[in-house]
Amino acid sequence: MRRLRIIGIGAGNPDHLTLQAVAALNTLDVVFLPDKGSEKGALRALREEICRRHVTRPDIRMVPLAVPKRAEAGNDYRGAVDDWHAALAEAYERLFRDHLAEGETGGLLVWGDPALYDSTLRIVEAVCARGLALDYDVIPGISSVQALAASHRLVLNGIGESVLVTTGRRLAQEGFPQNAGSVVAMLDGEQAFAAIDPAGLEIWWGAYLGAETEILASGPLAEVSEEIRRRRAEARAAHGWIMDTYLLRRSR
Repeated sequence: MRRLRIIGIGAGNPDHLTLQAVAALNTLDVVFLPDKGSEKGALRALREEICRRHVTRPDIRMVPLAVPKRAEAGNDYRGAVDDWHAALAEAYERLFRDHLAEGETGGLLVWGDPALYDSTLRIVEAVCARGLALDYDVIPGISSVQALAASHRLVLNGIGESVLVTTGRRLAQEGFPQNAGSVVAMLDGEQAFAAIDPAGLEIWWGAYLGAETEILASGPLAEVSEEIRRRRAEARAAHGWIMDTYLLRRSR
């Protein structure tokens, strides 16, 4: 049977890999490298750098995976995501059949942790449902949420309080929840923090967390919102891509 290892690789720093992840990398015959085109070529380069630093076996193979583009969501976000996942499952299945022989082990290197706002596991499950026999396991990784807290020297939760982890899309739709002590927003390409009522809220924001290019900002949301938007736009223009995360909390 073909074997697949889904390995969390942290938020962008090659040193984020756990000892378990390094050991898993060195069991692989093949690493599948998602390729999202020139705009996000740096993301593939970071995966390759992780392999250069941590893989010791000389015969490992690197196989690119051309990632299909997701259609604009419009009013049907879930439908657009489902269609994209189906296209990814088809591409993954074809790649596994062509480049992963029976008895070999392949690896997918997942940013952050595979269990948090990542769909690799869902896609692999869909590949199995299509009829390809795969034995797979999951290696946890340091998420951008953990990296954000470390960089800002934060405890995510207030004493005895809850933490809500959500998306920028939902934050924009619902605002800051009344029953949440703290809110962590991920996947916020539209900077929802700038569209909600800032009264009484503080923000801790970070981009490229853990990397040499890391950018941080924090303070009352009303005071730093525009600074974050400006710095975010400048960084995206400079690097061609951006990954950022932030925590919102009511002022004490």
